[in-house]
Amino acid sequence: MTEYVPPKVWTWDKENGGAFASTNRPIAGPTHDQELPRGEHPIQLYSLATPNGQKVTIMLEELLAAGHDAEYDAYLINIGKGDQFGSGFVSVNPNSKIPAMMDYGPKEPIRLFESGSMLVYLADKFDAFLSKDVAKRAETMNWLFWQMGSAPFLGGGFGHFYAYAPIKLEYPINRYAMEAKRQLDVLDRELADKEFISGSDYTIADMAIFPWYGNMVLGRAYNAAEFLDVGTYKNVIRWAEQIDAREPVKRGRCVNASGGPEDEQLHERHSAADVDKVVALRKERGTV
Repeated sequence: MTEYVPPKVWTWDKENGGAFASTNRPIAGPTHDQELPRGEHPIQLYSLATPNGQKVTIMLEELLAAGHDAEYDAYLINIGKGDQFGSGFVSVNPNSKIPAMMDYGPKEPIRLFESGSMLVYLADKFDAFLSKDVAKRAETMNWLFWQMGSAPFLGGGFGHFYAYAPIKLEYPINRYAMEAKRQLDVLDRELADKEFISGSDYTIADMAIFPWYGNMVLGRAYNAAEFLDVGTYKNVIRWAEQIDAREPVKRGRCVNASGGPEDEQLHERHSAADVDKVVALRKERGTV
């Protein structure tokens, strides 16, 4: 293999290959005019059922299940087609990443981007899943920001080079596999004597970590469960199975889903009935 010698000045190779090559670019801003739809509820979500998208839909479904007035409309953002670069989406999230959200409930509408920010906002807005106790809140925030800082190594690092890169390269796969396993070991040690990641309470930290690391140990990410030997992380598996069994989690994982059988997808969500249909089908087939 010929060693790569970086040029003095990097230039963009549009034909670099790999998944998402057609939409990745080194500049920000919109590529086209495309207004965002708006439903009847104050909370409007624009997303896709990736791990980052699932964090917020799980939170919203958990809020609804707990009796909070958190009804919302959710619209699919197809990142493969570049919807995230539409002018309307960029006005909500200048970083052009899902999820993005608008809350039209306050007198002045509030825009929200970055999944961690959205989880904290919703927790504070509804006084749920984030303790007011200073020490407990701090521990939850520790783990929320651990996820935000760690998951790019799991997804953009390991996931990209193992599953999406146009060619398989030993060095980056080994580098990021090592880091992915180190992170799973961090979680496994913490969960050895705790029910949830920040203690005895289920919080937004669990909702943030589960779609990435829970789905990984449950065999749903990158077809890499055997490669990473995820069965060795018994405490993470116990925690993941416990969260996965929650009805709002099953529901949240369905919202903005665009993969799999067409009748198990849910591009838009406007009421509980929309989710009911998909969850019922998935339960019948054992795919939820």
